[in-house]
Amino acid sequence: MTHKELEDYLLSFPNTWLDFPFGEETSVYKVGDKAANDGKLFALIANDSKPLRVSLKCDPLLAETLREKYETVVPGYHLNKKHWNTILCTGQLPDDEIKDLAHLSYRLVTGDA
Repeated sequence: MTHKELEDYLLSFPNTWLDFPFGEETSVYKVGDKAANDGKLFALIANDSKPLRVSLKCDPLLAETLREKYETVVPGYHLNKKHWNTILCTGQLPDDEIKDLAHLSYRLVTGDA
């Protein structure tokens, strides 16, 4: 999956937008009221990372299970290690599963989980 493909998927969720609060090297995807700049982040992509690196919020038990099962799923980079995973998109984790995890992250942040 490319950065653009994942970005298009993330921005397809209701009330989401792209922000750069940490600088141009990190794409931050937020949900909430963009006009009021009142949003919560639910995904981060390290721009120009090879392989693509995305961080997503996750249920703590599922987060641990994924880390044990896949070497390309690690505790969230610069995030709460209990609730966030960083996924190296090498193909080890199928694209559909990454999309499912992105949707879970969105639902956890919006309270729709």
